[in-house]
Amino acid sequence: MTQNSSINRTITAVDSTANPAPLGLLGFGLTTVLLNMHNAGFFALDSMIMGMGIFYGGIAQIIAGIMEWKKGNTFGTTAFTSYGLFWLSLIGLLVMPKLGWVEASGETAMGAYFFMWGLFTAVMFIGTLKINRRLQIVFATLAILFFLLAIRDWTGNTTIALITGWEGIVCGFTAIYAALAQVLEELYSKS
Repeated sequence: MTQNSSINRTITAVDSTANPAPLGLLGFGLTTVLLNMHNAGFFALDSMIMGMGIFYGGIAQIIAGIMEWKKGNTFGTTAFTSYGLFWLSLIGLLVMPKLGWVEASGETAMGAYFFMWGLFTAVMFIGTLKINRRLQIVFATLAILFFLLAIRDWTGNTTIALITGWEGIVCGFTAIYAALAQVLEELYSKS
């Protein structure tokens, strides 16, 4: 008589893929600093900002969002993919009228555009309360930035426009800091 024994084995998959958050945060942060240096009056809106908006702010963040999806991170997927598409849509709003494809959006419409992004970001900020202080600061300053951009466009107030530029520079640098802190923490934790 043979005894048939079944062996229960548990297989645990280990996620060995890289953390995509620094890429997404850097794509957002560097592009935000440069655009808001323009908003603060340092230089004109030119191809440098457009290129950053398409490739690093846009495409790199979308790639980071897809990588977050693979890791099962709904928050990261939603944030990076959405903000990557924000950059592509913003560049589209600026470039499509110049190509003669559509009429340029007026201040009221652009104010509504920025307000909706501010609302989205404010809700995403609530999600950061479960994550960490660095991301709380990034999302809080970003929500403020979007609401200031909306107010700037609705009022045409040049003082608000200048404040918006400086606040955007601060916001971008908070994202850069959050990204580089993650990279360095990961490197030094493996030492």
